[in-house]
Amino acid sequence: MRITTTVNGARREVDDVWEGESLLYVLRERMGLPGSKNACEQGECGSCTVYLDGILVCSCLVAAGQVCDRDIVTVEGLSDQQGLHPVQQAFIDCGAVQCGFCTPGLVVTAHGLLARTEHPTDPEIREALAGNLCRCTGYEKILDAVRLAADRLADTPAGSAGRLR
Repeated sequence: MRITTTVNGARREVDDVWEGESLLYVLRERMGLPGSKNACEQGECGSCTVYLDGILVCSCLVAAGQVCDRDIVTVEGLSDQQGLHPVQQAFIDCGAVQCGFCTPGLVVTAHGLLARTEHPTDPEIREALAGNLCRCTGYEKILDAVRLAADRLADTPAGSAGRLR
């Protein structure tokens, strides 16, 4: 089957897709977008989190046949010509990136949280990130990164709600 969808603001077509292939597979292997990671293939780790029509989903659980004429934003789509999104930069600045496998999903999930809540509390951050597993960092640097991103986004004219790119 042919899939026509919008990914990171660009209209994309992919041919010869088996409708049961996962969105994660299509993004990584057919569209050349390796940011979302394939860790558990069961929706348990959050490494493959993307936006689908503005809602956070584990792309490993979404069948490719379900994404026709829908809007997808991956971790690659958060940055723009000016550079990294403040959430991405905060993860780097706080040392919240170690092996990097969980990072894309954590960044997208943190982005979603900050789009909904300008200054989340630590319990709100922990709850939002509960579906994302990391085996390297111990999470404290990740929490620091989300707090830093929230502060930086609050200082921008558009605020956090206007920063989904």
